[in-house]
Amino acid sequence: MKRPKLPGVFLSAGFLLLYLLLVKRHYDSSPETFRIPSYRRPGPDQSPDHEPAFADGQRFQYGIMFDAGSTGTRVHIFKFQVQTNAAPSLFQETFRAIEPGLSAYADAPDQCAAGILQLLEVAKTSVPPSAWSRTPVVLRATAGLRLLPGGQARLLLQRVMALFVDSPFLSREDSVSIMDGTDEGISAWITVNFLTGDLHRADSPTVGMLDLGGGSTQITFSPQDEKTIQTSPIDYIKSFQMFNNTHTVYTHSYLGLGLMSARLAVLGGVEAPPLGDSRELVTPCLAPGSGVSWEHADVVYTVSGQEAGGAVLEACRLRVQHVLGGKVLKAEPADIDFYAFSFYYDRAADLGLIEERTGGSVKVSDYSDAAERVCGGAGLSGGWSPFLCLDLVYISTLLQELGFPPNKPLKLARTIHQVETSWALGATFHYMESLNTH
Repeated sequence: MKRPKLPGVFLSAGFLLLYLLLVKRHYDSSPETFRIPSYRRPGPDQSPDHEPAFADGQRFQYGIMFDAGSTGTRVHIFKFQVQTNAAPSLFQETFRAIEPGLSAYADAPDQCAAGILQLLEVAKTSVPPSAWSRTPVVLRATAGLRLLPGGQARLLLQRVMALFVDSPFLSREDSVSIMDGTDEGISAWITVNFLTGDLHRADSPTVGMLDLGGGSTQITFSPQDEKTIQTSPIDYIKSFQMFNNTHTVYTHSYLGLGLMSARLAVLGGVEAPPLGDSRELVTPCLAPGSGVSWEHADVVYTVSGQEAGGAVLEACRLRVQHVLGGKVLKAEPADIDFYAFSFYYDRAADLGLIEERTGGSVKVSDYSDAAERVCGGAGLSGGWSPFLCLDLVYISTLLQELGFPPNKPLKLARTIHQVETSWALGATFHYMESLNTH
């Protein structure tokens, strides 16, 4: 007589149920299954509310920001740890840079593709494939493209946009654009105050920001004196919300007063544009009788020192003051601590005023003192740039025109907590917030 099969059926079903429960528990606890709310509007079968998160309400978000500057293109891949009802924290940053800048391809926009694709590959290896489709990829171009004719800049941006659309990342119509100089300054201010921890607390004093790029320079700070807000030009005062706090800042970007653009103006290349692929210039900011070649914006200049007729320092300072005259507004930054970036950092490192890798602090007078030494003939050997005298005179004069007294200390840093101190982080926060609100 055959044994009944019913116990075996129940036993098999029990093992199957136990297996399914174990599999479900594994997938519920695996980091690969964690989901963050989509940046797209959820469709009929997709709702952020149904996506699991960490037990304590934390989750990860990613953002990819391309910084298309005048001298190079950089990509920042940010990984944020987000917790309900709290400001996000930066969990990790991946950074890569290539040269030349996007504007170098103005006459051949298709040739920019190789570099952009190279940086997109970096992003693909830094973001988990499961998060690609909801990770925004953004490019913001700065002074290099602002200075190009509109048609050339537009073709470059269209080429980049096509590459972004073909990538696996989230792109929208506003993913690629030229960044307004004011937004650049505000974004850099957000970055440094986020990294120093001052942006998270409403009652915490914030720090100011100075950035000296190749094509433009920015100043941004939160005024401590109501008089500054009342007496400044209306377009210099901006208010915005970040992490549930309202911030009011004094900010302005001076296009054409970045170090490379200003150097060309001081040398006379702006007043007498090149007639071909080269140009001869004479300047009081080089030692008399000296000469050097300098390439800027695909033009090779032959620069010679002016014949002896006075001290190099004073003659160069007069020339710089002529270039800056009436173009810069004194900000009177009072007792606010300031961080300074880019060429402020580079020239201080060239002189040994700070450590190349770790940064440090200088006084405004350190730049003018160094200009006096270099322009007087000290330090012109040993591989230093022949334009060091000009650059130092320009930096010290610019700071003076902005209202910084000689004894004002400046903190110089390329990174804070191993994160690049550029505008990219602040711009990424702003863009991601705009996606979440739409």
